[in-house]
Amino acid sequence: MSIPQSGGGPIERHEQLAEYLAAGCKPKDAWRIGTEHEKFGYCKDTLKPLPYDGPRSIRAMLEGLRDRYGWDPVLEGGNIIGLVKDGANVSLEPGGQLELSGAPLETIHQTCDEVNEHLREVQTVADGIGAGFIGLGAAPHWTHDDMPLMPKGRYKLMDGYMQKVGTLGTSMMRRTCTVQVNLDFASEADMVQKLRVSLALQPVATALFANSPFTEGKLNGHKSWRSRIWRDLDPDRTGMLPFVFDEGFGFEAYVQYALDVPMYFVYRDGQYINALGMSFRDFLKGELPALPGEKPTLSDWADHLTTIFPEARLKKFIEMRGADGGPWRRLCALPALWVGLTYDQEALDAAWDLVKDWDAETRDAMRVAASIEALDARVNGISMHDLASEVVAIAETGLKNRARPGAGGLLPDETHFLNALKESIETGEVPADELIRHNNTDWDGDVTRVFGEYSY
Repeated sequence: MSIPQSGGGPIERHEQLAEYLAAGCKPKDAWRIGTEHEKFGYCKDTLKPLPYDGPRSIRAMLEGLRDRYGWDPVLEGGNIIGLVKDGANVSLEPGGQLELSGAPLETIHQTCDEVNEHLREVQTVADGIGAGFIGLGAAPHWTHDDMPLMPKGRYKLMDGYMQKVGTLGTSMMRRTCTVQVNLDFASEADMVQKLRVSLALQPVATALFANSPFTEGKLNGHKSWRSRIWRDLDPDRTGMLPFVFDEGFGFEAYVQYALDVPMYFVYRDGQYINALGMSFRDFLKGELPALPGEKPTLSDWADHLTTIFPEARLKKFIEMRGADGGPWRRLCALPALWVGLTYDQEALDAAWDLVKDWDAETRDAMRVAASIEALDARVNGISMHDLASEVVAIAETGLKNRARPGAGGLLPDETHFLNALKESIETGEVPADELIRHNNTDWDGDVTRVFGEYSY
């Protein structure tokens, strides 16, 4: 979950809202890769989630990373709630999920080095306090009441609001984890093509990375329960954004959409001011009930954009949001998939050719089917397995065309990061299938076995 934005002056013209997004346009040689991933922390002896306070806690983890590895703390209300270093940050999701938001890097080789270093640091600190961490899309056996709510002002506001606008919002906050990648665009036209491809193919990522078949200790009938949760969270700020595929879509059309998403808060002087359900359009006119007579800054606009949760999100870059958190090697496979698809024009055009004739109903149906059946899904004659095979092949071509070497030149490109996905294509089995198989055989229905066998 995002930290407060900063550095934006007063909004004096409506055009500044779209200009803020357009400021993300970069020449191709300046495109970067920003990978984010979340994981659940737990007490090794009890298998309960880490509380915020205490000798074995989220606070102890953050302080350990700070003291041992030189991260700078981020404080709110006297509580340590995050860390920053070298363009990266560590933050807390509402239920204490630990998130690395990586620095913007040039290659997936660098991204994977960053992920590996971070997980080694986390493992070292966690071992010292008797904690463990695991990558899953959803908590396997914890209930809502098991999960602590982290001491962040925005989470306290969101927690109450989520219960009014959907049935699964608080489950998303406390009991899900994802892996995401943030990617750049060159121009408005480039953004449009990339966002359309990203939204249409997000269900393929959901299928390939599906890793949440358990809820409260039992099979839940979905291979990505995390994806199912997002379908019943808040219809005003989630979904597949059908308007993105309309003729004439661009930055301004996204602005109009974002202005109609109800607000959560305004951040002032280290405090989150309740603006739940209020209108940013009213804010622009100085008529926000929470701050009468005050008009927003670009920082307020940036904050508001972080409260919108579609399957692919536009800010000054595009966020790919469809994948479950998962095993160590798949944390690098996710950026490999999307970089391969979007950072090479031949690959991007090929990906668009796959989806350009789909209608909104097909895209929505793909999203639903992916969450239930993963690669076994079939929608309107489209086999998810066959589609995923084509998509991964296109991504591989894109990475070959990028030809970014690693390991001191021993690796000619980044294609080997797709190996985990190619194995899933070959076997037809994604992480959720493996977990289900274990549950039904050697685990004998004891889902807590996942901690011993799949922790980092």
